[in-house]
Amino acid sequence: MDIVDKQTRSRMMAAIKGKDTRPELVLRRAMHARGFRFRLHSGNMIGRPDLVFPKYRAVVFVHGCFWHRHEGCRYATMPLTRPEFWQAKFESNIARDKAVRLTLLKEGWRVATVWECTLQKSDQVYAAADRLSAWLRSNDKMFETG
Repeated sequence: MDIVDKQTRSRMMAAIKGKDTRPELVLRRAMHARGFRFRLHSGNMIGRPDLVFPKYRAVVFVHGCFWHRHEGCRYATMPLTRPEFWQAKFESNIARDKAVRLTLLKEGWRVATVWECTLQKSDQVYAAADRLSAWLRSNDKMFETG
């Protein structure tokens, strides 16, 4: 049983943002400070990556641990209400993420995933940005924090 009424829950869920989230903003700030320039939410690319680095032919997804099911993360909890709905929702998110990643790799893009939990504190942001910077300058196809 939900602790709030249906209208309140609907309003709360509608307020969840899909772009310009706090983790995304702190990572963008850190990467910009390191001299990297990028495009945001490129609409002409599958999956609308959060950051696109055309110079490095690389894209970065900043994933929320809850919605994208960061394995082993304390933020990837399962809601107690309507477990069948949530399980199907999470499975479709994971399948979509995998399909997007494979498509981008086939198109010659390098793909990075930065998890929300690795951007909680400023020292974690600096460490994640340093690792992402090193990956951008490398030739590795994939990168993931956390």
